[in-house]
Amino acid sequence: MENLKCREILEATGGTLAFGDAELDICSISTDSRRVGKGALFVPIAGERFDGHDFITSSLEAGAAASLTQSSLTPEVPGKAIIRVCDTVEALGKIAKYYRKRFAIPFVGITGSVGKTSTKDMVAEVLAGSFNVLKTEGNFNNEIGLPLTIFNIDGRHEAAVIEMGMSGFGEISRLTSIVRPSIAIITNIGLSHIEKLGSRQNILKAKLEILEGLHNHGTVILNGDDKLLYGIKDLVSFKTVFYGMEEGLDYQAFNIKTEGEKGTGFELTVNGRDYKIHVPVPGLHNVYNALAAVAAGIELRMDMDSIIKGIARFIPSKMRMDIIKHKGATVINDTYNASPQSMEAAINVLKELAGNNRTIAVLGDMLQMGEWALNAHVDVGIFAVSKGVDYILTVGASGKNIAAGAVEAGAEKCRVHSFERNEDAADFLKELFKEGDVILVKGSRGMKMEEIVERFTA
Repeated sequence: MENLKCREILEATGGTLAFGDAELDICSISTDSRRVGKGALFVPIAGERFDGHDFITSSLEAGAAASLTQSSLTPEVPGKAIIRVCDTVEALGKIAKYYRKRFAIPFVGITGSVGKTSTKDMVAEVLAGSFNVLKTEGNFNNEIGLPLTIFNIDGRHEAAVIEMGMSGFGEISRLTSIVRPSIAIITNIGLSHIEKLGSRQNILKAKLEILEGLHNHGTVILNGDDKLLYGIKDLVSFKTVFYGMEEGLDYQAFNIKTEGEKGTGFELTVNGRDYKIHVPVPGLHNVYNALAAVAAGIELRMDMDSIIKGIARFIPSKMRMDIIKHKGATVINDTYNASPQSMEAAINVLKELAGNNRTIAVLGDMLQMGEWALNAHVDVGIFAVSKGVDYILTVGASGKNIAAGAVEAGAEKCRVHSFERNEDAADFLKELFKEGDVILVKGSRGMKMEEIVERFTA
């Protein structure tokens, strides 16, 4: 982060200086009192279990130069500054918006129901062939994490790839107003967060908020195989390009060939020339991620050879299609999150990798489905059976509906088992598996199904 003055923090937030010197230098910004460095601005967040305001004094004593506060109580520590604001989370965003304006570099903003993190990683890897790139790390894609990501930008960076998550209306609107992307990518419109938003049309509306921050001459990159996204083709005032596998799209993958654990190959025509592209991870869904990365690279005037090399360097983030070998079995750890779309994609990868070997799907609850939950889980069970999965183990209350769907679709009851706890599922899996088996473990983040992988492979 490049230094800011306290007076700049005051300007950005509209806050008041309750104590200290407005000329103090700020060299970093943190919401974690345990990690404040010398010269930092501490931003206390009032959470459900802890209130960061309780740690303002200790943060200043630990080296922070200043702190925000939304409390009327103001500690006074010599040589430090306190800035009072109405809401510290809102103020954090305002500071990030102020700071982002320093950088006249291309920003790529990415959102969508499924695949936004993998797309972000692939876009960043492609752009790294021509730019010094900053990208969102981990799950720093919300109203606290995204501003902290922005503060990591400095004069060395030549491009930024920023992921935007949301759970309801207005969130992406606030995030895109900070990022001001020159390229906006929407990966798809699925059922994630439908519990709050009520319909896929509302999810589309919430995702399209990303366009509110797009530069006037910006570009929108959309999944053209998603009917809801393709449906806005003539309704967007920005330059819009579509990618996918259907005919008539700007970037259409063809001659797709699965190569097991080695990944997936496909061909693509760009400016009248055909190119062969290799994605080094399995799954048809990763072809979509690669197409979005190609489109972003082309928009930033990269040559195809550099783009293809970037895709070949791609490594997925932790707990996303992470392939582990254990005692002759292959474990697909895809436990970061789950939705109906990503469940089906993961089951397809399971069958793709297995060939003629036995398959075991360990599937947990998909959270935040609302009134869609019952049918969504039943459908996953039906889909797993339709693909020929040999054994289905489920975890959680809604997981039982996956099992019910599997039995309804004709699975033998002796091949379908439900568990309340991750450890019980892992222990059963230890007894069930044989050398050569391919095992998928997947569920929503709140299910913590990586515990099954850890216990099974211990």
